[in-house]
Amino acid sequence: MTALITFYMICFSAVDQFFSTNHRFNLRQMCTLKLGRYFAFIFICFAIIHSIVLGSSFDIHPTLGCVLSNYVAVQYSTYFFYPILIGFLPIVIASSFSILAYHNVRHIVRRQLPIVRRKLDKQITAMILIRVIAFVCLSLPYNAYRIYAVNFPTPRGMPMAYAISRLLQTIFLSIYIINYMISCYIFIIFSTRFRRQVKFVLVKKCWQRWKYWCCSVNNRIEPDNNMETRNSQMESEENV
Repeated sequence: MTALITFYMICFSAVDQFFSTNHRFNLRQMCTLKLGRYFAFIFICFAIIHSIVLGSSFDIHPTLGCVLSNYVAVQYSTYFFYPILIGFLPIVIASSFSILAYHNVRHIVRRQLPIVRRKLDKQITAMILIRVIAFVCLSLPYNAYRIYAVNFPTPRGMPMAYAISRLLQTIFLSIYIINYMISCYIFIIFSTRFRRQVKFVLVKKCWQRWKYWCCSVNNRIEPDNNMETRNSQMESEENV
């Protein structure tokens, strides 16, 4: 489910950037924030239902572990889910629309737009293009391995081959998981505007609040618990 949502949100961002930078006014007006929310909500519902249906087809095998037991589910995963739905389809969509958006930005000088808007469009397009490149490089190895593993599973009766397959799966899965946490770091590295905004939030907002909280705690006036003891001593001295 998370793979479907993450991958296709990258695709939606590339598609949105293509429409927002297009020279045709009707195409720019077509892609709105409200429409994007509708598409995101519909696709999240689809991803949840799809994951529930596909997850119900898994079974625990004594020698192979958790595998697909339904023949229809195996065929679906082999020929559509891994190679197309989370494989080449999001890669093709994201790559195509990010390249088209980059092409639109290169010709954005011809349009009568403010300089700030042009710079912002160029920067956002560059960020999306870099994110798509990282997405393609990080996703292809694991998708290729999954297609191979579903078609040719390695039984546990072959210890060496099974250990090698598990090692390869762990390596490719670790590379694949980077997709879920790399966006922020990519934007910080390749976008000066995003970097300034992060610095402003961390320094001006978070740091100042933490500093104010720490200073306010240290400057609190605590009651003197020894006041009564000193008063009693003074009274005794006066009586003497």
